[in-house]
Amino acid sequence: MSRWCRSLKTVVQNPNSPFSKTSSSSYHTIQAIPRECTGSRIASRDRAQGRIPAVVFSQNLLEKNPQNRSPARKQLLTTERKQIQAILNSVDLPFFYSTTFPLQIRAGSGSSVLLESGKVLPVKVHKNEETGSIFNLVFVWADDGTELKVDVPVVFKGEDNCPGLKKGGRLNRIRTTLKYLCPAEHIPPKIEVDVSNLDIGDKVLMNDVEVHPSLKLLSKNENMPICKITVTNSETPEPAAT
Repeated sequence: MSRWCRSLKTVVQNPNSPFSKTSSSSYHTIQAIPRECTGSRIASRDRAQGRIPAVVFSQNLLEKNPQNRSPARKQLLTTERKQIQAILNSVDLPFFYSTTFPLQIRAGSGSSVLLESGKVLPVKVHKNEETGSIFNLVFVWADDGTELKVDVPVVFKGEDNCPGLKKGGRLNRIRTTLKYLCPAEHIPPKIEVDVSNLDIGDKVLMNDVEVHPSLKLLSKNENMPICKITVTNSETPEPAAT
């Protein structure tokens, strides 16, 4: 049977820590304008003008059961390509998908007339596979009190001090994200898993992760491992000190 770490500590990363390049509150508010028409020609015209087609809606529109879907607050938009690219240059994927941003929808480019505003969570960036240019963006509304399903990235730390790795073991990263049902105001940008105390055979399970009490792990088996220190084929681990 695998040995368990005696002092395992798994924490949610503080969004204001040095690892996070910047918090969402420091980003410029995403500026958008409505678009009434759709189609490839119109989208191409928008991109040629330096804008990216986008859509924002309530997350329940993604539900598989049509009865649970609601078209409320669905908005077809275009955003400024320079602004979106600046944000993506500051926060790497997949952390972009676990970060909320303020959104303002104005009557037109440069207009002072505000039609609607709120917080949004990015859920999809469609890119050209050859050029990397952005085709379109998908957001969901993330107002306080809203519960959202979020794939939160998992980041591993403490590898330099990990006893199992020092003995020639290998860190098997089994999960790179964990899906939670999160209140919009408590979405963690990432989850940090400390492996500095793990020995050969030790592992971290999903239910070992400490998160805000309002978060609900969406997994059928919370005893599934996130990572494990395994023996490499080319190395024989040293015996544990007695």
